[in-house]
Amino acid sequence: MKTIQLKRGKDESLRRFHPWVFSGAIQHVDDDIEEGDIVRVVTAGGDFIAVGHYQQGSIAVRVLSFRDVSIDDSFWAARLLSALQMRQTIGLADSATGNSYRLVHGEGDHLPGLIIDVYGRTAVMQAHSIGMHLCRKQIATQLAEVMGSRIENIYYKSETTLPFMEPENGFLYGGSDDNIAIENGLKFYVDWLRGQKTGFFVDQRENRALLERYAKGRRVLNMFCYTGGFSFYAMRGGAELVHSVDSSAKAIELTNRNVALNFPDDQRHQAFCEDAFKFLDTMDGRYDLVVLDPPAFAKHRGALYNALKGYTRLNQKAMEKMPAGSLLFTFSCSQVVTKDHFRNAVFTAAALARRKVRILHQLHQPADHPVNIYHPEGEYLKGLVLYVE
Repeated sequence: MKTIQLKRGKDESLRRFHPWVFSGAIQHVDDDIEEGDIVRVVTAGGDFIAVGHYQQGSIAVRVLSFRDVSIDDSFWAARLLSALQMRQTIGLADSATGNSYRLVHGEGDHLPGLIIDVYGRTAVMQAHSIGMHLCRKQIATQLAEVMGSRIENIYYKSETTLPFMEPENGFLYGGSDDNIAIENGLKFYVDWLRGQKTGFFVDQRENRALLERYAKGRRVLNMFCYTGGFSFYAMRGGAELVHSVDSSAKAIELTNRNVALNFPDDQRHQAFCEDAFKFLDTMDGRYDLVVLDPPAFAKHRGALYNALKGYTRLNQKAMEKMPAGSLLFTFSCSQVVTKDHFRNAVFTAAALARRKVRILHQLHQPADHPVNIYHPEGEYLKGLVLYVE
C-alpha cells in the first residue's frame, strides 16, 4: 500500500476524525501513486493516522478508516451491514409503508464518495470518487450479500458524478426493469437510467409528509417539481388544486406519470414546462401553498454570492405574489450554503417583498442521510416553512 506523508502540524483535523485530507496538508507522496489507490496516511513523524482513497484535487484523500486495516471484502461488508442496521433502527429498512430509503450516505456512513439508494428491489449505487468507482464491483458483491432477499438488482450510475472517467451506467447485479417504488404508501416511478442523482430525491420524504398535513383545501404550486413528489403528497392531503412546474420536459412527463399512478384521472393536477422565474411573474395570488425546491444554486464556494442572490430573488418573487395566510416551503440543497446563509437570504426576500413572515418549521435532511458529527459539511439540506401574512 502506498503512503502519503503529512506536513508537520497538519494532522490535527485527522486527530479530530475529519474524513478529508486536503492537498495543501501533504508533504510527500510515494512514487507511482495513481488516482483511486488505497493509501496509508502518516504524520510528519511517520506515525499511522488513516487509510483512504487518493485522488488529485483539493480533497486528496477521503478517509475510509482511522485504524490500520485492510480495505477488503470484510471491510466493505462490515460498513454496509452497519449502514443497514442503522436504517433498521430508524424503521426505514423493512418498513410496511415504504421500500425506498438511502442505505449509504457517504461520509455520514463512513464511506466517503459512495451513495446507495434503495428503491424496492433495486439498489442504485453512485460513486463520487475515483476510488469508489474502482471498488464498485467488490462493493456490489458485498452489498448483495448483506442485503440478501431485500434486493434483486444493483444498478451503477456514475456518468454524471465522474464524467471525466466516462464510467458506463448499468447493472452490476440482476437486471430487472421494474422501477416502481413506494414511499409512505404512495407509488412513484424511479428513472435511474436518465434521471437526476439516483432517480428520485428520497431526502425530502419527511418534508413531503409535513406538506401533506397542511395541504387540505389549499391551492398548491410545486416549483422545480422534478418527479412531482410534493405534488402527489399534496393531492393525498386534500389540496383543492395542484400545479407542478419544471423547465425540463422529461421532469414534467415523469411528474404526470407519478400523479396518474396514484390519482388516475384526477383533474386537480396540471403540469407546466416553464422557467420558474417567468412562471412566478404570472402567479398573481393564485396559490396559497408554494414549494420552492430548486437544484443547487452553488456547487462550490466561488458561486456562493450569486447563489444567495438567486435564493433571495426567488423567494421575494414568490412572497410578492402570495395572498395573506399563505404557506411557503422553501429549500436549499447547496452544501456550501449554510443554514445562516439561507435564512438570511430568505429574511432579505421577506423584507424586500414587504411581507410579515413567521417561521413555522426549520427543516433538514432525514435520518437516512446522517451527518457525521466530525464532518459538519455533510449537512446540506436546509428548509423553512413560512407563514406569509
